[in-house]
Amino acid sequence: MKIGCPTEIKPQEYRVGLTPIAAKEAVAHGHEVIVQSGAGLGAGFDDAAYEAAGARIIATAAEVFAEADMIVKVKEPQAVERKMLREGQVLFTYLHLAPDEAQTRDLIASGCTAIAYETVTDRAGGLPLLAPMSEVAGRLAPQMGAWTLQKANGGRGVLMGGVPGVGPARVIVIGGGVVGTHAARIAAGMGAEVTVLDRSLPRLRTLDDIFGDMFKTGYSSAGLLEELLPQADMVIGAVLIPGAAAPKLVRRDQFGMMKPGAALVDVAIDQGGCFETSRATTHADPVYEVDGIMHYCVANMPGAVARTSTIALGNATMPFMLALADKGWKKACADDPHLLAGLNVHAGQLTYAAVGEALGIETVHPEALL
Repeated sequence: MKIGCPTEIKPQEYRVGLTPIAAKEAVAHGHEVIVQSGAGLGAGFDDAAYEAAGARIIATAAEVFAEADMIVKVKEPQAVERKMLREGQVLFTYLHLAPDEAQTRDLIASGCTAIAYETVTDRAGGLPLLAPMSEVAGRLAPQMGAWTLQKANGGRGVLMGGVPGVGPARVIVIGGGVVGTHAARIAAGMGAEVTVLDRSLPRLRTLDDIFGDMFKTGYSSAGLLEELLPQADMVIGAVLIPGAAAPKLVRRDQFGMMKPGAALVDVAIDQGGCFETSRATTHADPVYEVDGIMHYCVANMPGAVARTSTIALGNATMPFMLALADKGWKKACADDPHLLAGLNVHAGQLTYAAVGEALGIETVHPEALL
């Protein structure tokens, strides 16, 4: 199979879909790898590193899309990229279709086979290709929230850990999954007073068993959240419903009970965001204010630490990428139901029910396509 890796073009996206190590592994499996010139520079990989791995460097994204049987990316294809997709081509990347009707309809129209990193599953019910970036985003969230809290950036002017005689910031983390756990660990490590909310009592027990009194936990409910919001300096939204749009958990009419300059950090923004007033921002212009409350809603947070993120993502995606290349998408998905769970679009049909429900588009069951 001919595997293509174009340069990411989403604003301030410095990650790359294939590392030189992944390229070398694919070549060792007998595949041809083509990489757009400069695709890896943002993550610290130059063209020579890919050539040493056996890949061929070509000049433009148009050539990559025209030649490759499978496109491997990081972020969802932008509008100009979606026009280059073709029938029968495999696209393997993050998609986040539920809040993005335009992308969904373009992928359906293209006739391609689109497999989304974020809906591939594992035997434990986890999301192995989302987890590495969730870990990165979770660890970044308190760091970005602390920056947002600085007065020069519109925040309350509160230091996360306080100083002797002055109390620390109070942080609420909504969601105790991968993102929330890592966010809570880092925020607590910065000295903040942290409370993690989740609807799963077994998950709360696990957090308590592992982390003890490092942070508090609470059963997530509208009542408890409303009780905690007036005390919060920062709220980190870390809620995920796989493949579906994120629920709106903090409403605009609640801002009046919050401290002016408090920070909302929405790590769920790729799935539409979990605050009513969330809208996607970029690393170049990450923060905006609504009714005195600061919002940090960068849609590709891990892109800020592109090298760490690229290597972590490459470690997770490589086995699946090789399976798709070695067997073709149909046999790879037939052999692995967890990879089949990643199938979102095939040959003009939507195959992921949660996306269909969110967008009102009819879906087919992916097993019917095998």
